[in-house]
Amino acid sequence: MIVTVTMNAAFARTITVPNFQRGQRHRASAGLPLAGGKGVNVARALKGLGVPVVATGLAGGQAGLRIVERLTGEALLNDFVRIEGESRTTTAVVDPTSNTYTEINEWGPAVTADELEMLREKLDYLSQGAELVVFAGSLPRDVDDEFYADAIRDLARRQIPSALDCEAEPLRFGVEAEPFLAAPNQREAEGLVGQEFHDDEDFQIGLDQIAEMGARNVLITTEFGCYALLREEKTARRYRVEAPHVEPVSAVGGGDTLLAAFIASHLAGRSHDDSLRAAVAAGAASTLELGAGIFDPHEAARLQAGVSVRELTPLAV
Repeated sequence: MIVTVTMNAAFARTITVPNFQRGQRHRASAGLPLAGGKGVNVARALKGLGVPVVATGLAGGQAGLRIVERLTGEALLNDFVRIEGESRTTTAVVDPTSNTYTEINEWGPAVTADELEMLREKLDYLSQGAELVVFAGSLPRDVDDEFYADAIRDLARRQIPSALDCEAEPLRFGVEAEPFLAAPNQREAEGLVGQEFHDDEDFQIGLDQIAEMGARNVLITTEFGCYALLREEKTARRYRVEAPHVEPVSAVGGGDTLLAAFIASHLAGRSHDDSLRAAVAAGAASTLELGAGIFDPHEAARLQAGVSVRELTPLAV
């Protein structure tokens, strides 16, 4: 069983608007309402891969009811803490004409200390016997930036590994808590190390710096695939992984699907090469669908043959 934690869950709407332009009135040609938030997206992708998973986090108000209803309707096992504040609603506008998408994300609810304590207790219960706990997405208002870090350390004391995908200070503190895996996207990783990445050397420096901060393994997702630093005992190996070219429908949640597929393959005991190939192929397949965390496993399997996995030579010190 894998547990995913979504602190800032959302009722997520993805709508298709051809020729979308600011300041104009549009009529959407298609819409897809889903439970959202990065941890929920990861859980959805894991379920699609046949991996036992339970999604937890915080859900409140009418939007929170919709989130739980949607998850239950997908037969995705969930156990959220009900809170007083209203969960956020997010909207993604996909324009197939220009192959662009626009995301509008609300901040989310304020959370009380008692509600956070209930979540901690639920996580303690759900994580018993878990192979991995995934913390993904932003923190709601009034939640301390060190929340993820504290939870990662608590799990480590019980020998339960964790994965982390977030940004800014929660990412910094979380990485310092030494998670099994840190999986920021390129922008988040650049913010963490304080420099932009332009070539393989920049990404290698970023991977090494994040590992030195505390993460045992590092995935940096990019528009074309990912860079990775993965350990075998005391040896660290670095990779550049590129997906085959596809015509995307929507890139929303592609990185979440990539992370889920990597976790599934790694826990199944597959090699680094195979895990990275499966992860990037699944991420690419997810861009062919509307809705975060949704992909066709058969399409992902077909795309695997076109994924390029190249081990990078360590930089000279």
